[in-house]
Amino acid sequence: MSTFEGIPTAAFRFYAELEDNNNREWWLEHKTTYDAEVKEPLAALLSELEPQFGPAKIFRPNRDIRFSQDKSPYKTAQGAFAASQEGVGYYLQISADGLLIGGGYHSHTPAQLARFRAAVDAPDSGLELQKIVEAVAAKGFAIEGEKLKTVPRGFDQDHPRAELLKHKSLSAGVEVGQPDWLSTPAAKDRIAARWEVLRPLVGWVSDHAAP
Repeated sequence: MSTFEGIPTAAFRFYAELEDNNNREWWLEHKTTYDAEVKEPLAALLSELEPQFGPAKIFRPNRDIRFSQDKSPYKTAQGAFAASQEGVGYYLQISADGLLIGGGYHSHTPAQLARFRAAVDAPDSGLELQKIVEAVAAKGFAIEGEKLKTVPRGFDQDHPRAELLKHKSLSAGVEVGQPDWLSTPAAKDRIAARWEVLRPLVGWVSDHAAP
């Protein structure tokens, strides 16, 4: 595995061009660019972050178009996920817009959702999550995830944590764009610092709403 030297600006340029040329012929012609400027730097970064956050998976670049009206064959962003548990962990994404850093959980079974709601409802664990979410938001992260429009049945509509109860999944993300440090080895520590901000959120989900 090569040493991480930063995510080159060519990676973002690659996705800007892919948005206008999303076809197999263009991809095959530029696959060496994808490998050298996107996949290899990302793999090196994740390898160096593994002792701190665990092993990560780089998602396939191909879209699943079987049930989609959009038949463009390639994703216009490269994502990667370091899972502490299935569906729970830390996320990175490279696109034409730059780098996105996130974490939390995105999948939910009925049993997992029931555990999440019960933990949000409970005073101790619910207040703990509320404080975690407020601290994460104060660091510039957007609180995201699939949500209901109203508080789920069985809970008071005026519940003190009504907004959290509406969540079916819970994550946080921040778009950092293309700052100068991103193309240098310092990017590793900058990304690690943002993932550390999310560690309490990932830990809470792992403790109270594991898959």
